[in-house]
Parts: sequence; structure tokens; C-alpha cells
Amino acid sequence: MLKSPVLKRPMAADLRRRAVALQELMDADDADLAMLERTYARFPLVNAVVSGWRGVYRQEILPRARRGRIRVLDIGCGGGDISRTIARSLQRDGLTADVVGADIDPRAVRWAAEADKHRLVDWRCASSGELAAAGELFDVVLSNHLLHHLSAARLADLLDDSARLTAPGGIAVHSDIARSRTAYRLFDAATLPLARNVLAGSFIREDGLISIRRSYTAAELAAVAPEGWRVQRRMPARLLLVREAPDARS
Repeated sequence: MLKSPVLKRPMAADLRRRAVALQELMDADDADLAMLERTYARFPLVNAVVSGWRGVYRQEILPRARRGRIRVLDIGCGGGDISRTIARSLQRDGLTADVVGADIDPRAVRWAAEADKHRLVDWRCASSGELAAAGELFDVVLSNHLLHHLSAARLADLLDDSARLTAPGGIAVHSDIARSRTAYRLFDAATLPLARNVLAGSFIREDGLISIRRSYTAAELAAVAPEGWRVQRRMPARLLLVREAPDARS
């Protein structure tokens, strides 16, 4: 079993710049499988509190779905909880959609498919580049907590792929953490009491702190985003990188 890294306390962690040299434990090829699967299983709890997808669903996904059947792509879906949540929400609202969850890690895709008891999502072990090369188009292209994992080159590729994957009139929304000392302290304080019970045997706490240190500020993300993308600040400590595709009729 992998050992957790010795992390600095919030007061000592250097949050002035991105800690790109740090790697999240779950990203390792030899990550402990039992811990990885417990991490996937805990993601719904964590994302329900911090990710803010309810607002994105109401503002961006729901209005498009009310106009007719839509296709939704979740890139880097991990354990698939966001994909499943969106599919369930659309079903609950009486709307039809094809939801695709894609990840390049076969461990994640296998776990997500097994967790999807009602087969609400089409799970793919594929990269955004492979989907774009195949000519796939989606009304909503999204990701959650993916941007901070990527190198500069891979981020550029993801955003290029996202533009190619977005159908006319569609939208791409990449949601991630906004790096700040406040976000780091709050996550540290909120997860410390849970480290030996709810989050035990998972990578959630250690990787969450590393994620914050690897994440962008709004200014940093705006500086690397290509033309046509805009950064939105959301609470709590969220950034959305958004691109709306022109409507074919305009």
C-alpha cells in the first residue's frame, strides 16, 4: 500500500504559485487499487459539497435539454459520479439525453461502469483527442477537477479537443478548484476529522490538498486560456473555464 506524503500544514504550504512538481497519489500507475476504488466511492460525497454542478446543470445543461435530446460528454470522468448525477437529473426532469463518460484510465472506466447499476451512461476508455478524431459532437462538453492534473501541453490539447467536440450552439465547461490559502485551510480543517473514518483508506484528503496546490488562480487560468474561452469565478473556491460554440444559424 502506498504511504501518504508528509504534507505541510496550511500555514506553511506555499500557495503563491502552482506546485506542478507534486503528483496526486491516485494518478500513479501503481496506485493501490483498493484505495483507488474507495476514493471513487467517496467522490460523490466530496463533489456534492465542493463542485457546484447543480448550478451548472440549472444554468447550462437544463435549458439545452428542454429544447430537445442532447449529448453530454464528461472528459476525465474518473469514478463517474458527475456523469451519473447529470444523467439522473435529466431523467428526473423528464428529459432525454445521451451521456458519455470518458477516461483514459481503464481502472476508472471499469469502476464507473460497475457502479452505474441503471446503465444511465455510455462509458468509454478514450481520450478527448480520440473522440474528436472520430468526429464526435456533443451539446455539452465538461470536466471536473481535470485541468490541474494536466501539463501545459496537455491542457492546450484538451481545450482544442473540447472546441472540436462542441456542437454548434453547444457549450464546454471545465470546472476546477481556485487555488488560495483559504481553500487549502478549509479543506484541511473539513477533512481532518474524517481522515480516520469516512475518508479512511482513500486518497481523498492527501490528494485534495495536493490538488489545491496544483490548481490555478483565476488570473493564471485566464492567462493560459486560448481566445474564445472565459473564466468564471464560483463559490466555494471554484473556477469555470467556459467556451460557447457559435450557433450554426448565426
